[in-house]
Amino acid sequence: MTAVDNLALTNYGHFTTMRVQDGAVRGLGLHLDRLVTDCATVFGAELSRGYVRERIRAAIAEADAPLTVRVTVADPGLRLDRPAAPADPHVLVTTRAATPQPQPPIRVRSTTHVRDVPAVKHTGLFGPLFERRRAQLDGYDDALFTDGGGRVGEGPTWNVGFVEGDTLVWPLADVLAGVTMRLLAAAHDGPQRTEPVELSRLSGMAAAFATNAAGAIRPIAAVDGVTFATDHPIIGLLRRRYAEVVPEAV
Repeated sequence: MTAVDNLALTNYGHFTTMRVQDGAVRGLGLHLDRLVTDCATVFGAELSRGYVRERIRAAIAEADAPLTVRVTVADPGLRLDRPAAPADPHVLVTTRAATPQPQPPIRVRSTTHVRDVPAVKHTGLFGPLFERRRAQLDGYDDALFTDGGGRVGEGPTWNVGFVEGDTLVWPLADVLAGVTMRLLAAAHDGPQRTEPVELSRLSGMAAAFATNAAGAIRPIAAVDGVTFATDHPIIGLLRRRYAEVVPEAV
């Protein structure tokens, strides 16, 4: 059985997704750190950064346009009855055409959902995609997750940020710390803070945006019935700061 076959049957593994252009990636070191850390958490095994880079280089060797590259780590020998057995994780690299940037604004619906083991970027996407599908069937573009207390967390495959006055606000929640979010937080030279953000507080926010490696920074036009400015100056500033982040060669 291949790693792909077993991943389809068990849905046990982890991954990271990055945008590759001209053989380089913004935050490549952070993506590699994530893979190494998550491999230790998910499989109790070491993962070679050098080997992962070799696999990525091979996958993008003939690319003449930007690509979205996903690196998935899965064990072809994993058994449902013995997930604690010594693991032999394999690296799978897949590519697709990169998402055009910038992306248009989205409208999202809040829903109560917390991903399993939120700190790990794992392959268990049924719950998030189910909530995205439900939101889209109801006329929205995507879902925004909240916990049982109405505090904002993250989207199915993205982090969320808000603008309050002149301050960038990141929700304090049990979520995946995305690479793009971390790069933006480090590059932003204005005031910012991380704190709990309740749904009831969103009407006081001037702007909202989604971030991930594939789409970079995408304005959020509305959460439920609360609307935001999609052309807020801080969103433009964040895009400029992100563009200034020097990509790392694979």
